[in-house]
Amino acid sequence: MEILFDLGKLLIPAILVLYGVYLTFRSFLQRETEAQKAEIKAKSIDTVLPLRLQAYERICLFLERITPNSLFIRLSQGKYSAEEFQQILLSEIRSEFNHNVSQQVYMSSEVWDLVKNAKEDLIITINEASSGLSKDATSIDLAKTVIEKFRSKEYDPINQALKKLKEEVRENF
Repeated sequence: MEILFDLGKLLIPAILVLYGVYLTFRSFLQRETEAQKAEIKAKSIDTVLPLRLQAYERICLFLERITPNSLFIRLSQGKYSAEEFQQILLSEIRSEFNHNVSQQVYMSSEVWDLVKNAKEDLIITINEASSGLSKDATSIDLAKTVIEKFRSKEYDPINQALKKLKEEVRENF
């Protein structure tokens, strides 16, 4: 019995010391892990932040470039028929969009949906304007009709997408 008592006097302090060392070591490892995570996050922010800002800039530029006035000024370099000009406009819009599609990774789904809707709305407006013209209509006739249709809308999807994009940039940066 006395052997058990002596053994208990040795084991209990040893177990308490080992448990204290375990708690200290675990706490140390948790702090180190948190410090490493914070360092990785800081490095990630340093890398991702410029990419995100560039993505917002590129989408802003895309939206500005697909406004009807901008499109017509940039693309009306000759005498096209309305049908030819329609194809040039649609090709340019789709090309610009495809060039910037990867930027969606850096922005919210809400903003990206607004950007896509703005593009689709413009394509629909151009197609509707083109379908209402005669076969001998010119690019100028198409441009005038698109601008009239665009201005008659109560809701400007391009402007709304730009507005929401700018709000998101202000919130995040």
